[in-house]
Amino acid sequence: MLATLLVGMSFVGCKENVNIHPVSGTMEEAVQVDSVPAMVREVLTENTPQDLMENILNDEENRVGVWSLMQCAPDVSSEGFGILVVKNGVSTTLPELLHGRNPQAWYDDAQGVLWLTCGVMEGTGVAVEELNALRFNDNGQAYVAWTLNPYDIQQTLCERLSFSVSGNDITFYDNKQKLATVTNTVTDRGNILDDAVWIGEQIGYELGADGPMLCVVPGLNFTTGLVLSYDDMPTLTAHVTPDFANGSYSIEALSVRKEE
Repeated sequence: MLATLLVGMSFVGCKENVNIHPVSGTMEEAVQVDSVPAMVREVLTENTPQDLMENILNDEENRVGVWSLMQCAPDVSSEGFGILVVKNGVSTTLPELLHGRNPQAWYDDAQGVLWLTCGVMEGTGVAVEELNALRFNDNGQAYVAWTLNPYDIQQTLCERLSFSVSGNDITFYDNKQKLATVTNTVTDRGNILDDAVWIGEQIGYELGADGPMLCVVPGLNFTTGLVLSYDDMPTLTAHVTPDFANGSYSIEALSVRKEE
């Protein structure tokens, strides 16, 4: 899903005599989830054996539990599909949700929202999550009220995020405001290319009381090698606020996570 074309525009920053370039995106289109295996629909019930499930949330105070279906049988994978939600004793099966390898869940009692992150693209150097907000109807059943496709995040950040290169120093900007400068230490992959910085392969979230926190790691492009390098690259973070009424969202100003 690597983009084959780069928007080759750059501009000169007013405050710094450097060439500032927009980042590129690796995804060419919205992430499409495969069809749900028929066996997942057959197996996933409120009575599914616990040894086939993994508990990802046990909120005893709010009586909310979330499980992901790991196997349809001891030797049959669920192929990453299937979520079971239980709130106040009412069970909801969501077989169509692709949870991936390391899903997270968090219940916001004040908003009545169950946040769920699902891995939709996973592999060597690739970890991409989709963000879902679940709510509950009058019967206590859970439903997906809002979803944020990672492609939309990529496109939003491609409009905001830019960079400049000076030797091995890469400086990042959000809406032309300087974020940070990092130094590349990779020496065995040739020179840094003009289209140096790409995003889209590492998009995830952290969930907590303050709402979902977006975490994006840019990749660096070199003259040799077919994959992006993430050595020395910063983690860019920002809170995401959903607009449930319009199905949209907003992202606050980015910041760079300080490594401990």
